[in-house]
Amino acid sequence: METGEPRAGGTAGQVTVGLEISQWKYLSSEADDPQMHAILSVRVDGTGGGGSAGPLLAQVLAVDCSSSMTWPPDKLHAAQQAAVAAIRMLPDGTPFAVVRGNDQAGMVYPDTPGMARADARRRAEAERAVLRLVAGGGTCIGAWLDLSRRLLAEQDAPIGHVLLLTDGKNQHDEQMPLARVLETCAGRFVCDAWGIGDGWDAHELLRITSRLHGSASSVHDEAELPAEYEKLMARLLTKTVPELAVSVTPMGGSAVRYLKQVFPTEVELLAEPAEEGTDGTDGRDGIRFVTRAWGDETRRYQLCLSADPTGHPRGEDLQLAVVSVGVPGGEALLPPPQACVVHWTDNPALSRHTDAQVEHFEHHQRLGEAVAAAADAHRRGERDLAEHQLGRAAQLAQAMGADEQLARLARLVEIVDARAAQVRLRPDVTAVDFQRLITGTSHTTYGPVSGTGASGSSGVGGTGEAAGVTVPCPACHRKVPAKSRFCTFCRHSFAERP
Repeated sequence: METGEPRAGGTAGQVTVGLEISQWKYLSSEADDPQMHAILSVRVDGTGGGGSAGPLLAQVLAVDCSSSMTWPPDKLHAAQQAAVAAIRMLPDGTPFAVVRGNDQAGMVYPDTPGMARADARRRAEAERAVLRLVAGGGTCIGAWLDLSRRLLAEQDAPIGHVLLLTDGKNQHDEQMPLARVLETCAGRFVCDAWGIGDGWDAHELLRITSRLHGSASSVHDEAELPAEYEKLMARLLTKTVPELAVSVTPMGGSAVRYLKQVFPTEVELLAEPAEEGTDGTDGRDGIRFVTRAWGDETRRYQLCLSADPTGHPRGEDLQLAVVSVGVPGGEALLPPPQACVVHWTDNPALSRHTDAQVEHFEHHQRLGEAVAAAADAHRRGERDLAEHQLGRAAQLAQAMGADEQLARLARLVEIVDARAAQVRLRPDVTAVDFQRLITGTSHTTYGPVSGTGASGSSGVGGTGEAAGVTVPCPACHRKVPAKSRFCTFCRHSFAERP
């Protein structure tokens, strides 16, 4: 567990979900486009670890077998050993398959389209099939993912997972466009992707994993890959909650701009209408975001709401949105819905501040942008500009206390003074070093110590009185904070309420 990570309570064997909101509630009533940003911390406990994970998981291993995998020879060998390491960890009864990927996609094990149920004999057969792999052909990642989707669609396991390995760029996209395949695959399974060798594209891997709720990674030494596959599989086998939904219901005068996962990696979340009765506000006008494959863990999400001060009073907390969480089709002890609030002010000393958690993850976003800009500059031969951007990245990592990110940067630059953004680009840096850095910086840090916000910031753990008791409006029957002076939906006045 991360240092400072909040844990929800609950009895042994019971899945418990926790929800906490961190925000700075003060917004300027004179702003051109007022936006409220908040960090939602969602914690799941009591999933039972790996004891029952086997029957819940269906696993596809997609191995790049394009012609570029033939050199150097240890590259294909490392990929084979990694796949074997993952196969050996599959619990008995787990549906699994191995897919061979080049400009097409084909079955390695079983040898006909379908998935096998893991046991000692089938694991041994799959290992032998993987070790017989030969490389040849081009690269069409869309075809690999499409075959994986079709294989997983035939299984009744709640959690489908694809572990994809590639050493090259998606050069045959016209045969099966990746954009179209990702739309088809979204919500069907989780995909983690690894780059190997020196020809892969970090942005392409992140495009895949962000859309499919996974993560992108790489190794500096290909001999490390089997051990990394084992670590990933060990984490995967603790996932026993297939889905968790976050519902956001904006109040009158506000709207949801986006909700995105910002820890442990950035993941794209698509909005859909909330189901009736799932969001704490009778299911009306709510927006639902589904997240995938949970074990005992915390994830953090950045919520952005637009807000309009027109007609709203100053000098008091107003409910801006209601946030709730649920486990579709499952049983769990859920937290009560919580409020995101706004306090309109004309005092710039209040409105210019930012919540510490929000600022932390915005630093991470700017760090990733600086690293991407440095990679582009290096590719164009503009070493001075690349050095400047990496200096900015080091400065941001230093400000966040992100030691691991600084260590990654130190492989490309000599850090002279991180606070002053002074670095020197190392002479032997190559293009793949930047690709590794891009995937590395996509893994974010947990955030500053919670609960230390100044007055007006909710900190992690609630939003004060506005997050407490709610009551139905007598006019429109929607739920509003008990101490509200009027309904934020229909503007009914509560002045006469005792």
